[in-house]
Amino acid sequence: MPQNTPIASTAARAGTWQDPPRDRLRLSYDARFLRRKRLTTDSGAQVVVDLPETTNLQNGDALVLEDGGKIEVVAAPEPLLAVRGDNLARLAWHIGNRHTPCQIGPDRLLIQRDHVLAEMLQGLGASLEEIEAPFIPEGGAYGTGRTMGHGHGHGQSHGHGHGHGHGHGHGHGAAGKAGGAHEHAHHHLSSSDFDEGA
Repeated sequence: MPQNTPIASTAARAGTWQDPPRDRLRLSYDARFLRRKRLTTDSGAQVVVDLPETTNLQNGDALVLEDGGKIEVVAAPEPLLAVRGDNLARLAWHIGNRHTPCQIGPDRLLIQRDHVLAEMLQGLGASLEEIEAPFIPEGGAYGTGRTMGHGHGHGQSHGHGHGHGHGHGHGHGAAGKAGGAHEHAHHHLSSSDFDEGA
């Protein structure tokens, strides 16, 4: 690693810092969940992020460099589905029941593109529009700031931070057939799950 590559080893939450940022870093929702990685800022400069633990960076947070300079974190536009319908609360319930991150607006819900969820939502009467926009979903209910999804038959498993080492079943209503209970495999996160290279 070149000697002059700045290192950010702490983060400051939005609203807790005021100095003008030295630079900005545009990151997708998934990319804002990090611990250690080399990134390129808006100006083209390299920065090494080396945080003490995996951190959920939010829009408006800052990475703090060793010399005290700050790089503002900005939510980057990414491929999303805008979900609209007559009963947004019902649609939001079905999205949340699948542990899927969701941004809630007055007249629409935003989720990351997923063909399985798209089919389910259309089956519930939702209208969908593919858009590109910053994704700033609601935080988790337990103070973690992240809602981690479970795999639901679309060939992907998603890690999440429950503090237990066993599977659990829970109902998914009509979408899950006859009571809807089924098991979820859990992959608990470790530092090896993230890009540790600088």
